[in-house]
Amino acid sequence: MKLKNVHHIAIICSDYAKSKTFYTEVLGLQIIREVYREERDSYKLDLSLNGTYLIELFSFPNPPQRPSYPEAAGLRHLAFAVDDIELAVRKLNDRGVQVEPVRIDTITGKKCTFFQDPDGLPLELYES
Repeated sequence: MKLKNVHHIAIICSDYAKSKTFYTEVLGLQIIREVYREERDSYKLDLSLNGTYLIELFSFPNPPQRPSYPEAAGLRHLAFAVDDIELAVRKLNDRGVQVEPVRIDTITGKKCTFFQDPDGLPLELYES
């Protein structure tokens, strides 16, 4: 088996409208398609970043809560590469998103910081 790349990341949200706004208007991901699946009472929103398919955003009625702080077992966080971390932080702050102080990755020497989506999913900005 030879893996080629990550195809997509699936995220289940508790408030579809709020999460759709966050991922499209705050983070700037582009909508590929939006489908309402009546049999599941669920939306599926396919999102891309710079033309690359990236996230499937799902809504389901009353999804169970999941621990999502970085040290919980399972997926730790989703990281986005940026060229200018200070500019990205300012833009998030301007949109009402609280961002942790920028710090330096002790292994790579690169700047990084964390913030959360509307459901508390840890997200990272990493200056590349």
